[in-house]
Amino acid sequence: MYSTCLFCHTQLGANEAVEHFPVGRRLAFDAAKGRLWVVCRRCERWNLTPIEERWEAIEECERSYSATKLRVSTDQIGLARLSEGLELVRIGKPQRPEFAAWRYGDQFGRRRRKTIIQGVAIAAGLATIPFLGPVAGISFGGFGGLIYNLGNLSYSLYSSRRVVARVRDGNGNQLLVGMAGARLTVMLKPTASEPWGLRIMHRGLADQGQWWRYQPNQPETDLRGADAIRAAGQLLPALNATGASSNQIKDAVVLATEYSDPSVVFDRAARLAATKRSWNDFGKGAMLAKIPKDLRLALEMVSHEESERRALEGELYLLEEAWKEAEEIAGISDDMFLPEDITSKLDEMKGH
Repeated sequence: MYSTCLFCHTQLGANEAVEHFPVGRRLAFDAAKGRLWVVCRRCERWNLTPIEERWEAIEECERSYSATKLRVSTDQIGLARLSEGLELVRIGKPQRPEFAAWRYGDQFGRRRRKTIIQGVAIAAGLATIPFLGPVAGISFGGFGGLIYNLGNLSYSLYSSRRVVARVRDGNGNQLLVGMAGARLTVMLKPTASEPWGLRIMHRGLADQGQWWRYQPNQPETDLRGADAIRAAGQLLPALNATGASSNQIKDAVVLATEYSDPSVVFDRAARLAATKRSWNDFGKGAMLAKIPKDLRLALEMVSHEESERRALEGELYLLEEAWKEAEEIAGISDDMFLPEDITSKLDEMKGH
C-alpha cells in the first residue's frame, strides 16, 4: 500500500473510514469500472491505486457514500463528506467531457488561485518597503533595491535549476529535467517511420544528485510515442503551474475530448506546432511552453488519461514503478534532516 503522491511526492494523508484503504483524505471511485483514486490535496492530481488493493475499498466507499447525508451530486458525479473528515467522490456514468471538466477543473482552478494569492502577497510585501524601509534605516532606492534584486536573482536561479520531472529514456535511464529544461522542450512532428515526440534538455547522467551544478551545454534526448506521452505527463504540470480560468478549461476540455485516442491528440498538436512560426524558438522547433494554454492544458489531461489506460490494460508494473519511485524520493526527503542514530534506530525497528 502506498502513501505518497505520484506527481508531487508529498504524503497523501490517512483516513480511518475505509479499513481496506486507509490512505488519503479524498478518495474518488467508480464502482462500475472498478477504479479507485487517491486525490492529492496539495496538487489535486488523481493517483490511480493498484488493482489488488481496490475492490474491497470500493465496496466500503460505496456503502459509506450511500449512508451519509452530507452529500451533493448530479446524475453522474457526487461528493460526500464523512464525519471522520474523509471526502468521497462517486463517479457514475458521465460523458467524457463532463468527467474531464469536473476532474481537471478543480486542480487547474486551484493552481490559478494559488498563483493569484502569491502575486498579491509579493505585491503587498513590496508595497511596505517604502514605508518600513526608512524606519529600519533602509533606502528602497539603495540597499533595499539591492536586496530585492539579489533575492529575485536567487529565486530565478533556483527555479530554473529545480527538478520538475524525472523521465525515463528508451534504455530505462532516469533523466532529471529542471524548469529551464522544461521550458526548452521541443515538440517533434511525426515522420514516415516515427510517431510524434519530444526533444528534452536534461542533466547529464553523472550529475543526477547535483542540482546546483551549472551545465552550459546540457545534453538532449529525443523521446517518441508512448515514452514521450509519459514524459509530457510530468513536464506539462510545471508548464501549466499558473492554472487556468474557467473559459480556458472549457476550451481545453473540447480539445482533449475531440478524439478518444490520446496519441492522436498529441500527434495533431505536434503537426500543428510545426507549422506555427510564433511557437518556435532557437531554431530548434516548436517549444512546448509556447503553444497556447488551452492546448497545453488539453495535452496534460490526455497524458494522464493515457497513463491510466495503459495501467488498466495490464501494464500495472508502470504504476508500481512510479509509486515506488515516489516513495523513495519522499523517504530521501524525510531522512535528510534526521540524525544518523535516529535513522539507524528506525531501520532497526522496521526490521531492515
